[in-house]
Amino acid sequence: MNATYRELTLAGLWNNNPGLVQLLGLCPLMAVTTNVVNGLGLGLATLLALVASNFAISLVRDYIRAEIRIPAFVLIIAGNVTLIEMLIRAYFPELYAILGIFIPLIVTNCIVIGRSEAYASKNPPLPAGYDSLMMGIGFMLVLMVLGGLRELVGNGTLFSQAHLMFGEAARGMTISLGADFKGMLLAALPPGAFIGLGFLVALKNYIDKRMAQTAKASQPITRQPLGEAA
Repeated sequence: MNATYRELTLAGLWNNNPGLVQLLGLCPLMAVTTNVVNGLGLGLATLLALVASNFAISLVRDYIRAEIRIPAFVLIIAGNVTLIEMLIRAYFPELYAILGIFIPLIVTNCIVIGRSEAYASKNPPLPAGYDSLMMGIGFMLVLMVLGGLRELVGNGTLFSQAHLMFGEAARGMTISLGADFKGMLLAALPPGAFIGLGFLVALKNYIDKRMAQTAKASQPITRQPLGEAA
């Protein structure tokens, strides 16, 4: 029986988040998240590839022999990623220059292949598409939050270079802590990404623990009737 859409939503955004729980796609997660815009750009590209690929794989799952399913999945994913790469290169050339090789590397992203094998190949198109949508949004949010933390601590800004995605009118979106702010260089370097991700994972685990304790404390206490054997 297919999981409900509520369960799929909770799994993708929180309980089984690919960036905080499964710890997949760490290569782009560490390399690209120097600011919010970069994280948003790669997150959207991954989201589109995930939804399009998993929906297509679910449609043809009954026609692909088990022996060749992985090469077939990779071929479908590669076609979708190539189309997305061409669109980004045509309409967002400056953003494409920054993201560079990490867009075609979506083909080998464990999130895309993993959801294709674990869910899309075993479920109808609509649940498969919704599952990939939630997983993609969950991954994109982690990219954006981590990018925001690194940008804020490292440079004292938020939404810098927003014009790369939203046009020249978005130059005023940049939030700055002031020209005198001296950022922490470590946050802008790859080790800063590992440290930032560690804090995010620790925060999620803490929230989960507190929620479990609250749920346990709210459960009614059952009392044993008098005179009944222990």
